[in-house]
Amino acid sequence: MKPGFPGAALYELARPLLFALDAERVHELTLEALQRAHDTGATRLCQTALTGDPVRVMGLDFPNPVGLAAGLDKNGAYIDALGALGFGFIEVGTVTPQPQPGNPKPRLFRLPRAQALINRLGFNNGGVEQFVANVQRARYAGVLGLNLGKNASTPIAAALDDYRLGLQAVYPHAGYVTINISSPNTRDLRSLQGDEELDRLLAALQTERERLAQQHGRRVPLAVKIAPDLESEQLVRIADTLVARGIDAVIATNTTIAREAVAGLPHCGEVGGLSGRPLRAHATQVVRELAAHLQGALPIIAVGGIVDARDAVEKIQAGASLVQLYTGLVYRGPALIQECRQALAHLQKEGPEAR
Repeated sequence: MKPGFPGAALYELARPLLFALDAERVHELTLEALQRAHDTGATRLCQTALTGDPVRVMGLDFPNPVGLAAGLDKNGAYIDALGALGFGFIEVGTVTPQPQPGNPKPRLFRLPRAQALINRLGFNNGGVEQFVANVQRARYAGVLGLNLGKNASTPIAAALDDYRLGLQAVYPHAGYVTINISSPNTRDLRSLQGDEELDRLLAALQTERERLAQQHGRRVPLAVKIAPDLESEQLVRIADTLVARGIDAVIATNTTIAREAVAGLPHCGEVGGLSGRPLRAHATQVVRELAAHLQGALPIIAVGGIVDARDAVEKIQAGASLVQLYTGLVYRGPALIQECRQALAHLQKEGPEAR
C-alpha cells in the first residue's frame, strides 16, 4: 500500500474554497474534477493499490475492508475514478426504476462545527437503464455494490414492484445488491422495516433472486440497509427476519432524523437525514446490538460517522466485518481512506484478541 494519496494535500488546500460554495454544487464539481483527473491519467500516476488487507464477506473476496457508501455516486458514473482512491468496495446508487429529479433544492447542507451533513436529496437519479449502462462501462477491480430504491411516485403498497424491477436490471452486473428501505427522504419508505412489510418484501425478493440465480448461473448476495432510528426490540425482529429470509448482510446504518447532537447549530432544523460525526456513537451501538444478537449468523457492514481511523476501528470492534465512508470524505478528503485502511490492517494483524 502506498503511504497516502497525493490528492489528499490538494483537497486540504481546496476545502475552504469549496465550503464557501453550495454543498450540492461542490459535490458535483468534485466528482467531475476527479473524473477529469482519471481521464487524463493523473489518478493512475498516484493510484493506491486495492489489495493488502483482504477479507471474505458474503462469499465475496474484498481486497480491503474500507468501502464507499451509497449516495455519493447515485448514477454509477464515477466508479473507476473513485476506485483509484483505494476503496476495497464501492456501493453506487440509490437507483430507482424510472428517472426522478429528487426533492426541491436546496437539499444538502453542511454543519462544519459538527462535521456533519443534512440531506433530503430524495433518490435523485437518472433511472436504472442509464445506471446499468454506466456500470457496464466500469473496469473497477474491487467489489461493486448496487443499491436499489423505489420511485417517489410509486405507492408504498407497490414498492415490491420497483425493487423487483431494479433487481432484475442490475443482477447480472452486481457484486452484491443492497435493498434500501431506510432513507428518510422518500415518503413512507421506512415503513418497509415493519415486521409484516419487511417479511413480505424479502420473501418475494428472495424468490426473485433464486430465479435470477438460475437464469444467470450465479448467486448474487443481497444486503439490506437499515435506519439508526429503531428501538432495540424492532432491531432484533429485523435481524431475525433477515436471517430467516436468507439475506446475506445488513448495512447499519442510514442517516438519522434525530437532531439532539446538533441542536442550536446552523441548518440543524432542516428536514432530512443527518450524517457524519453526530451519528457515530448511535450507529456503532446499532452495530453492537446487531452483532450481539446475530452471533455471526449475518455479517454487518458498518457506516455512519466515520471521520477518522479510530471510528473505523470502533466499528470493527463492535462487530462489523466491513466499513463504508461518505460524510467523512467531505471533511477529510481521500486521506481518510488510507488512514482507515492502515488502522484496520494493523487491527487485522493483531488478531481476534484486539477486537
